Amino acid sequence: MSDSNSAAGFSNLVLIGMPGAGKSTVGVLLAKLTARGFVDTDLLIQTAAGCSLQEIVDRDGHRALRQLEEAVLLGLSVTNHVIATGGSAVYSERAMAYLKTNSLVIYLDVDLATLAARIHDFGTRGLAKRPDQDLADLLHERTALYQRYADLTIDCSGLTHEQVCEHIISAITKG
Repeated sequence: MSDSNSAAGFSNLVLIGMPGAGKSTVGVLLAKLTARGFVDTDLLIQTAAGCSLQEIVDRDGHRALRQLEEAVLLGLSVTNHVIATGGSAVYSERAMAYLKTNSLVIYLDVDLATLAARIHDFGTRGLAKRPDQDLADLLHERTALYQRYADLTIDCSGLTHEQVCEHIISAITKG
């Protein structure tokens, strides 16, 4: 299964979607199931900054977090990996174009109720959002961007993380 997507010319599988969509959890499982490495760009950002995402937002603002995220994404040089991006990766046209050069971009589409249930403390999550935005506003703003960049959209409604992986694997092995 490790070469399941290489025939289509894609080495990496990039997961995009809202915070709470399950990108990191699905990413680890998907990497195991497809014999790929795993990269969580939120962790790379925190390592580069030496602090949490929330500390970046609190100290420097949401735009600074987006700029850091873009720099981390543009600096990625991996093959045969599953890449879990931060929810705001899609704000960078440059970063998304770069990722799409050797990756299949998969949008994990999760409804507002599920996101709200998964994100227990919106104020400490390290979200790259304007201070006046709530979760519904953020979802509305980002949905068009996720759809724009997605090569594959998985409707995650009512699915376990394992079932999401099954849907992804099914879709990429058919292609």
